[in-house]
Amino acid sequence: MGSVESYETAGGKRYRVQYRTPDRRNTMKRGFKTKREAEQFLAITEVSKLRGDWVDATKSRTTIAELADAWYDAQVQIKETTRSGYRYNLDRHVMPTWGSYRLNEVSHSAVQSWVSALGKELGPSTVRQIYLVLAGVFKFAVRDGRLAKSPADGVQLPRLKKRPHGYLTHSQVMLLAEECGSWGDLIRLLAYTGLRWGEMAALTSDRVDFERRRLNISVAVTEVRGALVWGTPKNHEGRSVPVPALALVGLAERAKTSTTPDTLFRGADGGVVRAGNFRSRVFIPAVARCMAIDSTFPRITIHDLRHTAASLAVASGANVKAVQRMLGHASAAMTLDVYADLFDDDLDAVANALDRHAAESVVVKM
Repeated sequence: MGSVESYETAGGKRYRVQYRTPDRRNTMKRGFKTKREAEQFLAITEVSKLRGDWVDATKSRTTIAELADAWYDAQVQIKETTRSGYRYNLDRHVMPTWGSYRLNEVSHSAVQSWVSALGKELGPSTVRQIYLVLAGVFKFAVRDGRLAKSPADGVQLPRLKKRPHGYLTHSQVMLLAEECGSWGDLIRLLAYTGLRWGEMAALTSDRVDFERRRLNISVAVTEVRGALVWGTPKNHEGRSVPVPALALVGLAERAKTSTTPDTLFRGADGGVVRAGNFRSRVFIPAVARCMAIDSTFPRITIHDLRHTAASLAVASGANVKAVQRMLGHASAAMTLDVYADLFDDDLDAVANALDRHAAESVVVKM
């Protein structure tokens, strides 16, 4: 238990509090004008020690810039692309505003005002990504015993606007494949398997089982600030993906000319095919031609081919669990959240089933 003592100053009597920290160090806080203020401080300190949320005031005077680097170095279990995004948002948005602030100088209202200001200039998704970096630094400070509570907790974020998925029909997939010329097999593969771009770009001939019509997806490649980074697929889990025969057309020829472990799809320089080059030189012009030919053809992105794969699978009768495994989602719940619009017909089926069951029950009673 601590103690309260008085002492004389030029401005009159003051009080100091002597107490022990949880690690049994003796420390002191001075300058209280009344004994009651000093006793209240001591009581609050003792309660916080018992609850385990006591914070050393000297640690909370660390600047955000000093702690941000330690937080960034601790992010060792995330993808390199995510780390790169963290670094960019730290350098571009967080540090210019908050770097010189001490941890104990930042209030909840200040963080809320900053987020609101960002929302006037940037999109909701971008604002959320920037906020998560600052919030991550504060959470790190709490875990490190530098703050009792994060000032970023409970901040109101801009509402995300969900973009409608671009779904293609079978005939539209074939039209797009035709307009993409020699890349038609790549389009069919993405539209019928739902592979992510990095999974497709890393695919080698030894990972294609032509007899079972399966793909062994265990490697992915991503582009981080111009450099290629090889690693595991998203969620760090491999999977076996079924391939319809029409999506294998062209892959066999590529496999014949591929020397393992070379990738099946290669760019003009003979290396990994890169999304940016393919998008600007092949995909966008092909989509424009398709829209001119078919008035119902949607303006889609490359990622919409993954959505198309989910749509075509559901339309063919695949259940949620099968679609989840094909796409490599972490859970079936995630699949339902992303593609809830694909299962609207299930609601009609529920109503029809209830009607049938009710009618049968009435007949039995009569």
